[in-house]
Amino acid sequence: MTTATQIPGYVAGTWTIDPVHSDVTFIVRHLGVSKVRGRFNSVSGQIVTGQDPKDSSVNAVIEAGSIDTKNEQRDGHVRSADFLDVETHKALTFTSTAVHVDGESVTIEGDLTLHGVTQSVTLTGELGGFGDGMTEGAKVLGVSASTEISRSAFGVGAGIPSAVVSDKIKIELDIEAGLQS
Repeated sequence: MTTATQIPGYVAGTWTIDPVHSDVTFIVRHLGVSKVRGRFNSVSGQIVTGQDPKDSSVNAVIEAGSIDTKNEQRDGHVRSADFLDVETHKALTFTSTAVHVDGESVTIEGDLTLHGVTQSVTLTGELGGFGDGMTEGAKVLGVSASTEISRSAFGVGAGIPSAVVSDKIKIELDIEAGLQS
């Protein structure tokens, strides 16, 4: 395991996810032959970096209705009760239960709530690092991670055969956060 002193520029503190410089994207197979990519345009939350990296945590909220697949008709269908049911389930949430840092590699275990169902997921990726922000004295951190989920495990698209939309969905996160003063 990596200690705080082994991570260049490491700063313990509370960081606010910057929605302008963060991406939450997904990839799903369509008809078994192609990949459809999309993103959620609204993400918020906090990252707390502990004095010891293993004492760090992440809490994030993704607005379900902010889905964007570059096709308004498809977006409307995915927002409907057939899939995300955004009228009933307004947000996806993630709360970490453990954070492991080994060099630049990061593993974040936690609970993802989607469509009213909570499942444990593991995000794996890399710590982009700690650096100076755009204004004097500002600090930023970056992290990229991904996971794969089963839409059926979350009750999403129960009536849609996996031959039409795959059950497996890959989720990719590129997060930048600013240190709270």
